Amino acid sequence: MATTPNAAPAAAAPQAAPVVPTIAIIEAMLNMGKNVSDLILSPGRPPQVELSGQLVPVIVAGVTALSPTDTSRIAGDLIGQNKQAMEQLKTEGSADLSYAIPGKSRFRVNVFKQRGTYAIVMRVIPTKIPTFADLNLPDALKEIPHLKNGIVLVTGPTGSGKSSTLAAIIDMINTNYAEHIITIEDPVEFMHPHKKATIHQRELHSDTPSFALALRAALRQAPKVILVGEMRDKDTIEIALTAAETGHLVFSTLHTIDASKTVERIVGVFPMADQDAIRQRLAASFRYFISQRLLPKKDGSGRIAVLEVLKSTMRTRDYVEKGETEGRSLLDAMRDGALEGMQYFDGEIEKLIRIGTIDLDTGLGFSSNAGNLRLQLADFAREQKEEKPDDLLER
Repeated sequence: MATTPNAAPAAAAPQAAPVVPTIAIIEAMLNMGKNVSDLILSPGRPPQVELSGQLVPVIVAGVTALSPTDTSRIAGDLIGQNKQAMEQLKTEGSADLSYAIPGKSRFRVNVFKQRGTYAIVMRVIPTKIPTFADLNLPDALKEIPHLKNGIVLVTGPTGSGKSSTLAAIIDMINTNYAEHIITIEDPVEFMHPHKKATIHQRELHSDTPSFALALRAALRQAPKVILVGEMRDKDTIEIALTAAETGHLVFSTLHTIDASKTVERIVGVFPMADQDAIRQRLAASFRYFISQRLLPKKDGSGRIAVLEVLKSTMRTRDYVEKGETEGRSLLDAMRDGALEGMQYFDGEIEKLIRIGTIDLDTGLGFSSNAGNLRLQLADFAREQKEEKPDDLLER
């Protein structure tokens, strides 16, 4: 049909805003600084990163606030062809996986459903395996790589640096001993190359359906060292104890806040009738319980790890086996055990406050017993007030 010369042209259809590629968003978030620890992608918010413990919005060209469509698309890009993760997301509402930008960074990723949409948290995994010096770990922990058997646990809340500490220890073993090392992780974080040791890294879901099954299989794979990403259930704990009792050196993590809570958590997953036996086995098998907290530095330059270290001695084994009572606590043992390489949170926090690495309020907020720590620092607080008399009313 002929067109009418004087007809007005049809209005152009509005063009959709260009889709910003997932990798461009992630790279912009990484470029916020070397202290970026987590990337958070949530509907209704701009992309955010955690910098030194604080969430900071990221300006990405073409992205103001993420929509549910954006986070769904990004989740799909991250999951890719990982069928196990996709099935886990459908059935359980969240999925763990690893993701890498070759030559730049690796991530531990959790995709989860919330309010009918998808949100994503990506933990940045450094490409370089950290050393003891990088992490400023206590010299006493340098004994750990030379152990031949037993259990070493690193505990603390999510994001407290547990994986980094274990990576440094495994790397020292890898560098110095011609041994077989097996790690079972969810997902694999630090990629350890073969050095003097031979190291195999198994990932949950893609290489094995569970920690317990992989740990049981590891006992038939002739390792000297076994790392279990997390002791999540009774079966995993029991097999880990068996591995330690049969001459293996076992490393793992728990989400507990200190040594006492670590013992309670392990013993508490077993029926009452079995708990005395478990205490005896744990007392005989444990070598170190290391608990970690990350505290923001006073100068705003990042965070510093504060460690509590419980070492296996005749005294601490007795307390683990028979339980703690008044005057017979693991905290008492750590306070008295400095010459044996032990230390406790509030003692380390006090040192950092006195040398000016962290401020008083921060230290008290992260302490195990703020009242006792305040008493220990009474002289320091008085000195601070004398130096700054104008601050008296504010304090």
